[in-house]
Order: sequence, then C-alpha cells, then structure tokens
Amino acid sequence: MPQQGQAAGSRENDPASGGEADPERADSERPGPERTGPARAGSQDPVEANAFAEDLGEAEVVEDDTDPSALRIEELILGSARQYTPFQAARAAGVSMELASRFWRAMGFADVGQARALTEADVLALRRLSGLVEAGLLSEPMAVQVARSTGQTTARLADWQIDSFLMGLTEPPEPGMTRNEVTFPLVQLLLPELEEFLVYVWRRQLAAATGRVVQVKDDDEMVNRRQAIGFADLVGFTRLTRRLEDEELGELVEAFETTAADLVAAHGGRLIKALGDEILYVAEDAGTAAEIGVRLIETMANDETMPELRVGIAFGTMTTRMGDVFGNTVNLASRLTSIAPKDTVLVDGAFRAELTASGAAPESEKESEDLSGFRFALQPLYQRPVRGLGVVEPWLLRRRTPPGP
Repeated sequence: MPQQGQAAGSRENDPASGGEADPERADSERPGPERTGPARAGSQDPVEANAFAEDLGEAEVVEDDTDPSALRIEELILGSARQYTPFQAARAAGVSMELASRFWRAMGFADVGQARALTEADVLALRRLSGLVEAGLLSEPMAVQVARSTGQTTARLADWQIDSFLMGLTEPPEPGMTRNEVTFPLVQLLLPELEEFLVYVWRRQLAAATGRVVQVKDDDEMVNRRQAIGFADLVGFTRLTRRLEDEELGELVEAFETTAADLVAAHGGRLIKALGDEILYVAEDAGTAAEIGVRLIETMANDETMPELRVGIAFGTMTTRMGDVFGNTVNLASRLTSIAPKDTVLVDGAFRAELTASGAAPESEKESEDLSGFRFALQPLYQRPVRGLGVVEPWLLRRRTPPGP
C-alpha cells in the first residue's frame, strides 16, 4: 500500500523500464496551459482523469478497488486521499518520471502501474527531495541513498509497531466489531503523539551522530574509523528453533535484543544491528567495548531463561555505510565469536594492545606483580588459522575487579 512522502514509478512511462512514453518529451511538446492544474490531475471523475492521462501520454487510469475502510485509515495516516497516478505525481512535482521512480523504489515500494494511488503528501515529499538536488545541497545519487536509508529504517519500525503494538491494541473488544472499527479511533489518538516522539528521537540520534563526525580529525578517519567492534551470539540457537514454539522463540529473541541493546547503550557503545540470535555493536575505545562484552556474558549467565552467550571483539579500521559497518576488522570479530567457548569473550591482538595501552589490563600476568588496579585480565590462547584472515592469536578476556553500578 502506498505511504506518505513518496512518488511512484510506472513501468509503462518509466524510461528506465523500457516504456514507450517519454515524459520529458511530452513536457516539451505540450503547451503550458494544457499541462497545468493539479485539480485536473487529482480529479475523482474517472472520465476526466482518463482524458487527462491520455493528454499526458499515459495509459488508462486504473480505478482503485481497495477496501473503503482500509482507505479511510490510510487517508487518516497520510493526511490526504489518493488522487494521483505516478505520472501525474511526477508531473505535479516537476520532476522526471525516471527520478520519481528511483525515489519510490529506493524507499522499498513496488511499482503501482497506472493506479491512482498517490497523495498530495507524496507530491510534496518528491518536490522537496528533488529541490535539494536542484539547489546543489545533495547529489542525485545521495538523494536516492537518503530515500533508501530512510525507507529501510522506517519500514522495520513500522512493521514492529504493527506486529507488537497495534495488533494487540486493536483486538475487537466486543463480538461483532471489526478490527477496522477499533483501529481508526486508536490511530487517530496515537498518530500525533507517536509522530512527535519519532521526530524527537531522530533529532537526538542526529545530534549524537553529528557529534561523532565533527570530532574526527580528517575525512579519511570519518569514513574509515578505528574502533572496537563486538559480536555477541547465543549458543545453540539453531537447536532452540527446533525445540521451542514460534511464540516462545519470538519472546526469547525479543528479550535478548532488548537486554543487549540496553546494556550497549548504557555503557557507551552503539548498537549497529540485531540479527535474532546475534547483535553487533561498536565502541570508540577498547575499555568500553570490553566492559560491554563482559557485562553481556554476566547478565545472560544470571538469566535462567537464556542460553549461553559468546562474544568476539576486534579493534581496527572499518568502513561505515548507511549505518552499517564493513571490513576485515568486522570479519575478524565475527570469526572470534564463532570460535569462542560458551560464556567467554575472545579478543584479537590489536584489541589487547589498545586495552593494555589504556591501563585497563596489564601487559603480563606475572604473579609477583600487583595486579589489583587493573579492570580486566587477558590470557593468550593458541594461535589458529582463521578462514580468510590468516593466523590469529586470540586472547581470553575476563573481569579482574568487581563491576561498578
């Protein structure tokens, strides 16, 4: 179903799809008065709408057969009714059909053909995004990337809100009531509050991300940053999937992700992603990453409902793209996790060097020395070949002093 802030692509009129119609040529060949008037484009009269479509070189407008109650809820959420075909929306926004299609698909939506499925909000969003390109503030590829990253992030958020939030709240309280009858007033009450909270959280995250960027020394460091990267993985998760019911498995995964995310955030790390039985986090320094890794093991070990956990941490350069991280350091952390014994943290040599340099762990574990002032202990393990990364010497990390509050 089309959603707010998008303009869709049409295969018939989309140059990238090999269609016959050429919107840009049509623009140059039509006299100005015939091409203006969004009221005509948004007309609900099928005869007038089809005539307008033919005047623009479109195929016949496809009439909407969506359930009226579903349309009513959609209109409430989007703030306006469906009235534009993809071609009309692109025309009203003053952009090419090709660019409109790229934005729409980047946000994760399927082509809607010649259906009148778009709203004034879609036109406005398309006009704003293309305006940033025209003003030189964003390149066209960057604008498409903005659309893609925003679409991917908010799609997951929307799915979660429906699956875990609205589905439970919209159960009909009385026999004979439909879910739609319950949903409309609920959305009407919740929508403005959730929207304000979403903007608040986004601004907070944007401020934090901006702070990280402005503190780097040069552009190369901003893209290829030296950080600690950690993986935490539930042991025996595949066996659990065969033993637990779907609902039980879902509750376990949610509990793990929630607990892990809270721990990472509370101790100064940043959660990159959660993959069901595994999380990936980064930290600016080795001490922070070590504290998070050890606390994850300690916390899960004290929860009888949770399986054992293993953690792998590496330190080095990694590349960031669209909120994710890539590179050999990330691969190494993943490999360390796969070879770690249950309820342990394994780290690489670079991480060990960072940790000892900061004074959080000793250079050696000689019994004759006073080691009481160090937070962590490091024990070397046998070197071993790691596929794709050569020979690695892992170090077993454990806590030496009791954790703080």
